[in-house]
Amino acid sequence: MTDARFRYEPVQGAQALFTDRFVEYLLALHDRLGPQIATVLARRGEAVRRAVTQGALPGHAPRGAANTGDWKVPAVPADLQKPGIEISGPCSITSMFINALNPGPEGERAEGDLDDDEDSGGHRLIDTVRAAHNRVAAVQRELYFRDAERNREYKIAEGELPFFMHRERGIHLDEPDVTVDGTPVNAAVLGTALTLFHAGRAQAERGQGIYFYLPKLEFAAEARVYRDLFDLSRERLPWLRTATLRGIVLVESLPCVYEMEEMLYELGPYAAGLNAARWDLKASMFEYVMGDPRQVWPDRFGVDIKTTPFLANIFRRLVAICLKRGAVPIGGMATALPSQDPEVNRAAAESIRKDKEWEAQQGFIRAWVAHIFHMKTAADPFRQLIASGFQPTREMADPERYPVKLEVPAGPITVEGTRRNARMVIEYVEGWLNGRGAKGIDSLEGKPGIHPALMEDLATGRMSVAQIAQRIRHAARTTEGPAATHDAALVKRLLQDELADILGRRPAEAAERYRKAVKIAMRWIKNYTELDFRSLGSYTRKDLDAIASAPDAF
Repeated sequence: MTDARFRYEPVQGAQALFTDRFVEYLLALHDRLGPQIATVLARRGEAVRRAVTQGALPGHAPRGAANTGDWKVPAVPADLQKPGIEISGPCSITSMFINALNPGPEGERAEGDLDDDEDSGGHRLIDTVRAAHNRVAAVQRELYFRDAERNREYKIAEGELPFFMHRERGIHLDEPDVTVDGTPVNAAVLGTALTLFHAGRAQAERGQGIYFYLPKLEFAAEARVYRDLFDLSRERLPWLRTATLRGIVLVESLPCVYEMEEMLYELGPYAAGLNAARWDLKASMFEYVMGDPRQVWPDRFGVDIKTTPFLANIFRRLVAICLKRGAVPIGGMATALPSQDPEVNRAAAESIRKDKEWEAQQGFIRAWVAHIFHMKTAADPFRQLIASGFQPTREMADPERYPVKLEVPAGPITVEGTRRNARMVIEYVEGWLNGRGAKGIDSLEGKPGIHPALMEDLATGRMSVAQIAQRIRHAARTTEGPAATHDAALVKRLLQDELADILGRRPAEAAERYRKAVKIAMRWIKNYTELDFRSLGSYTRKDLDAIASAPDAF
């Protein structure tokens, strides 16, 4: 009989996962880690408050054992040292998960699979439950899906599978549909526990390494939460005691940029590497400088990592820390989707190739791609450079050569840039309301020129909202194009214009979701202007329905 302290909404598939033994394990994690998580999240909230109200930005930690000496992370498993590409996608959507595990058009598989329940997941209990079941089925090569509407089957092809990189929701989120003593469990604890208990057991039995990406971390003490979670799990779950268990930190917040070395140190025996996030990192920067009118950015679409010196140096510093500490540096995402137009595909491939060549030359050994169509294009620069005998120089391993600076990038502020952000948010929220955390979006749809649709996820929505809010908050004036001053009325007009254009291009049955999406987008943006940076993933579907039926936020 399941413990009386524990309650969950009876979504399909949950009962098979929430066994008495699993619940006993989850309760131990909840009781041990709950106060620790509350402490680190309180520190995070205070850091943001001080930044936006006092201008006190994060900085480097004091000198100590973590950022001095010659310590190294434990020897990194061979899987994680492979040059090439990882393919990313929601593991709760079975057809997409199967496609990610299979070969691309050129007949090659990705080196690794990022099976995601975070940025591209739907953030409902049903998504987390499906993800847990799908991970087990994938490890056992039993994953299968039949699309009755299209009369199409999806199954795993023969051959060696990519290694699995599990990404759960971040520790800043709760799961309201699973409670202990009436309190929601932490979403990161729940997801990680499900994976370790179910897919982790299947992986351990097959001698596979069990690897996690650790998302949305800000301060090193948050990495310590995962170390303690893994330690307690080894004590509780016999199959983990000799298993290889590692974590790679996603560097996707401004404080984390300053504490990359400390993150690895706090993970201790579980440390394996750092990943250079892009969209979430930019969003975090927007949030931390939201109170400063001198920090208003230009249109984000022109702010390229490669050509923006202070951002490029953050990436180089990440690589240097990994080289110094024996960890693996993983690059960013190529999000372009295939098109019916070969010219669009050629342009997308050229852009991806240049981006990944740059990352490889900085010392990254692997990166991410959103679709198997561009998988080989994204993988080859890493494979080819490393196969050529390339070795990072001594200078590349010196973090002090790449000091952290926060600057305003060069570029214009335009209404068109704000419009693209507005369209992206509408499209993304519509997908969210339809149960999808990732959606193909062309923010220039209907405009002349070559522009592939991109696989957008929660990070892009967050970044778009943050930039719009920053412009409203500081009444940013355009520097190119029609003269305008940003305010709520301008943004509302842009949202309504984009909604009208979208509705003219979509099936009638989607119209109501799009109208709801605009209402939710307004509230999300308004929250940001009021310095409330709550994640879309923290709202229940009931919350969103209430927002959609309330008066416009502005």
